Amino acid sequence: MLRLPSLMKQMRPVCRALAPHLTRAYAKDIKFGADARALMLQGVDLLADAVAVTMGPKGRTVIIEQSWGSPKVTKDGVTVAKSIDLKDRYKNIGAKLVQDVANNTNEEAGDGTTTATVLARAVAKEGFDTISKGANPVEIRRGVMMAVEEVINELKKLSKPVTTPEEIAQVATISANGDTEVGTIISNAMKKVGRKGVITVKYRWNDGVILKIPHTWLKVCCEFQDAYLLLSEKKISSVQSIVPALEMANQHRKPLVIIAEDVDGEALSTLVLNRLKVGLQVVAVKAPGFGDNRKNQLQDMAISTGATVFGDEAVGLAIEDIQAHDFGRVGEVIVTKDDTMLLKGRGDAAAIEKRVNEIAEQLESTNSDYEKEKLNERLAKLSDGVAVIKVGGTSDVEVNEKKDRVTDALNATRAAVEEGIVLGGGCALLRCIPALDNIKPANNDQLIGIDIIRRALRIPAMTIAKNAGVEGSLVVEKILQSAPEIGYDAMNGEYVNMVERGIIDPTKVVRTALLDAAGVASLLSTAEAVVTEIPKEEKDMPAGGMGGMGGMGGMGGMGF
Repeated sequence: MLRLPSLMKQMRPVCRALAPHLTRAYAKDIKFGADARALMLQGVDLLADAVAVTMGPKGRTVIIEQSWGSPKVTKDGVTVAKSIDLKDRYKNIGAKLVQDVANNTNEEAGDGTTTATVLARAVAKEGFDTISKGANPVEIRRGVMMAVEEVINELKKLSKPVTTPEEIAQVATISANGDTEVGTIISNAMKKVGRKGVITVKYRWNDGVILKIPHTWLKVCCEFQDAYLLLSEKKISSVQSIVPALEMANQHRKPLVIIAEDVDGEALSTLVLNRLKVGLQVVAVKAPGFGDNRKNQLQDMAISTGATVFGDEAVGLAIEDIQAHDFGRVGEVIVTKDDTMLLKGRGDAAAIEKRVNEIAEQLESTNSDYEKEKLNERLAKLSDGVAVIKVGGTSDVEVNEKKDRVTDALNATRAAVEEGIVLGGGCALLRCIPALDNIKPANNDQLIGIDIIRRALRIPAMTIAKNAGVEGSLVVEKILQSAPEIGYDAMNGEYVNMVERGIIDPTKVVRTALLDAAGVASLLSTAEAVVTEIPKEEKDMPAGGMGGMGGMGGMGGMGF
C-alpha cells in the first residue's frame, strides 16, 4: 500500500506535464490603451470598407464565399457585415462591434445598415484620434450623444408623412437601388393589404399545398362560394370519419373545404369518388406550417370562420360526431396548386378582435425574428391582409441578390409609413448640421464630441458621391450652399430637387442608423483595455503510429 506522500511524489511529473495544457484553455491576452484601440480600429476599417462600396445607386456588389453552394452576390450592407470574421482577435472585436451596429439598425428599421456602418466608422475613428491626444473619452461620448439627440429632433422637424402610393413607390425604388419595378410592386401590394397588412418576400409559397389528388379531380384552380370549412389537427384516413361531413354538406348543398394535417387512404378515395360520381364540391388542403405553428394557424382559421378544430385535445370531439355548427363558414374560397385563400370568414367579430390582441401581445414580447414573421403573418390574415412577393431569376445568385433588394425596399417602405420621409442621398443629415450650433457644451471635450458628429454627418453623402466617381467633399459643399430641398442625384450626376426627383429616405431609417452608430462607436472609444482568448495551440499528430504501416513491407517475406 502506498502512503499519501509517496503517491504525491509519483503524480508530480504528470501534473507538471498537464499544467500547461490545463491552464491554456483559460488563458487571456490583454492589451491596453492606444495599442488596443489601434487594432480594433483596423477591424472597424476593414468591415466598413467592405460595406461602404455598396452605398448609393452606383454602389458596387460584394461577392461572399459560402461554406456551401454558390458564392452570394449582394449589395445589402448587413449581409456583407455579417459575413466578415477576422483572424486577429483584436481586429475582430472592432469589426464585431460595428457589425452589431448594422444588425441593430436592421432589426429596428429594416434598412440603413450601410449608413449606420459608415457613420459608426467615422465616429469611432475621430474618437480614437482625439483620445490619443489626451481628451477625456467619457466627456467626448456625452458630447456625441448630445449632438445625436439634437440631430434626431431636427430630423423630426424635417420629416413629412407618406400620403400617396407614389411616395411609397419612390421610397421602395430608392432602397431597391433604383429598380422602379420593385417600387411599383411594393406600392401596389401595400395598397391592397393596407398599411397594417403584412407583405412577405419569398422564393416560393408552400403553405396550403393541395393534397395528393389526381389532376383530373382538380385542374388549375377551384373556387367555391358560401362554403363549409372542416378543420382537423390530425390526419384523416378512414371512411367512417369523413362520411358524416360529406353527407351533411351534400344535404345542405354547400361546398366543403377540408383542411387537415393530411388526407390519405380510404378517406382520400371517398373524396375523389364523391367529386367524380356525385358531383359534390369538395377539396382537401394540407394545413400550413408544422407543430405549434400549425395548431395556432388552425385556431386562427377556426376563430375567423366560426369552426371547431377536431383533433384538439381541449375540444375532445371526433370528426364522425360533427354537427352543422362545427363547420366554419366562408364566403369565398380560392384554391390553387400553390396556395389557398379563405375570404369573408363569418366568425364572431368580438372573438376575432380578442385573438388579434393576443397575437399583438405575443409580437411585442418575442425577440425571435422567425416568431415575429409568423406572428405578423397570422395577424395580417385576421385583420387587414397579407401579400406575398415571389422573387425569381435564372440562377440562385441572381435570385438571392434580388431578394435582398426587395427585402430592403419593403423594410424601408414600412419605416416610411411609420415615421415619414426626409431628403435622401445623405442630404437630411447635412441639413441637420446647423442645428448643432444650438447646443451649449459644458466643457471643451463635449464640444469635441459635438464636432465629431458634425463631421460624421457629411460622410454618407460623401460616400454616395465617391461610389459614383465624384469627389465627395465638393459635392457636400455644393449641397450645403444650395437651397434646402436641393441635393445630389448620384444616378444621373445632377443637383436636383430631391423630393420632386423621388430621392427620399424613411425618417426612421436615418434616425436609427445615426443613433445606433453613434452609441456603439462612442462607447467603443471609451475602451481602455481589451481582453481576448489566447487561441489553443494545435498539437501535431503523433507520427509513430502511422509509421507502423511500414511493417507492411514485411509481407515480402511471404514470397514463395
